[in-house]
Amino acid sequence: MEGSSSLEKLRGYFNQGHTQSYQFRKEQLSKLKAAILEYEEELYEALRQDLKKSREESWVTELGFVMAEINAALRNLKRWMRPERKGTNLVNLPSSSRVMKEPLGVVLVIGPWNYPFMLLMNPVVGAIAAGNCVLMKPSEFAPATDAVMKKMIEQIYPPEYILYVQGEGQRVIPAMMQQFAFDHVFYTGSTEVGRIIYKMAAEKLVPVTLELGGKSPCVIEADANIKVAANRIAVTKFSNAGQMCVAPDYLLVHESVLESTLEAIRDFIPVMYSAKPEEDDGYCRIINERQFDRIEKYLKEGKLVCGGRTDKSRLFIEPTVLRDVSPDAAVMNEEIFGPVLPVIPFRTMEEAIKIISRHPNPLSFYIYTSSRKKEAAWLQAVPSGGACVNNCSWHLTNHHLPFGGRGFSGTGNYHGKYSFDTFSHAKAVMKTPYWFDPKIKYPPMKGKLKIFKWVIR
Repeated sequence: MEGSSSLEKLRGYFNQGHTQSYQFRKEQLSKLKAAILEYEEELYEALRQDLKKSREESWVTELGFVMAEINAALRNLKRWMRPERKGTNLVNLPSSSRVMKEPLGVVLVIGPWNYPFMLLMNPVVGAIAAGNCVLMKPSEFAPATDAVMKKMIEQIYPPEYILYVQGEGQRVIPAMMQQFAFDHVFYTGSTEVGRIIYKMAAEKLVPVTLELGGKSPCVIEADANIKVAANRIAVTKFSNAGQMCVAPDYLLVHESVLESTLEAIRDFIPVMYSAKPEEDDGYCRIINERQFDRIEKYLKEGKLVCGGRTDKSRLFIEPTVLRDVSPDAAVMNEEIFGPVLPVIPFRTMEEAIKIISRHPNPLSFYIYTSSRKKEAAWLQAVPSGGACVNNCSWHLTNHHLPFGGRGFSGTGNYHGKYSFDTFSHAKAVMKTPYWFDPKIKYPPMKGKLKIFKWVIR
């Protein structure tokens, strides 16, 4: 646990103005980019140890993801930092108006274990670009990646600018938040812990961004391209062994295409991971025994379409598809966060929405259809943090789009400029010249109501 002196050094460094300039921010982003390439092999090996990720998956979902975020920030930083000219209303003419983006100060970024590199580093990129000092708290449940990140960060940044803190989250984070008032807290993880973070931040009126999870539904309409839909659903659902916040949590399939959908998914899984996924280099493992035990219980809550094999000694759970699942089963009421996909048929849109509404405001919503009319109807009917039409999860890779939840799935958003904005304060600035100073705006006010009504309307 870091003492108050280390936290105050972050505050002091920020208050001295070191982080404000464009040149400084650009240099820090460039340092991080170079360090990722320098530690690339060590990060591959660490992610392999923690989650059995292949080099390819590690690049696409972790290292390369962050590199793309850094590159976008480097390309656009000068424009993001430039004050935005705004219009001025009649009552304030001939003043000029603009919005300045200023750094928040000292921010806390808390990362999870499922994408231990990307989900910690990506918000840090935004915090650096916005000119803040940062305290980074990784997940202790991905220790190999944690160790490499610590070595990397401490090599390139002084601790008074970017402070990397390890330790048990439930002990370290409350202690820091109680003794120090951060200017922003960015948390990615479970809704349960998110509530605790939110409460602690509220005690000191600290703003927060919460990137949580929930039960993201995926609907397959009768007019969907079943083969393409099955492939796209399977590749995202079983990536990282299902340990992804935006993975489709369950499928709602129109009853007319239920059997063809189940067959297509069942046939595509061995194409991705072979007949023995436990031996396949591209299939990940469950992070620890606690998560293994939790996920394994879901396997008994429906009829197996495929999968269901497990090996606790290897933290292996086979990609599994379930049918004949009760809406009241735990697998339909808890975030699965594992390689188990329940499939439920529906006849009408109203019937499907009734199931979705049991867990409102999901982090993501996915709809597969060839009809623009149905697409529009579903997107309007299901409030969610984000959505894809005829795709799953890939919206989060587009830094031009905001990524975040709503309600129980989170608050606030980030990626690209949205990260810069999250870690910046939009300061309204109005400049008024001396030469125009009409007496009408000063007391006495009696008799001026008519002209006030004309000016202020």
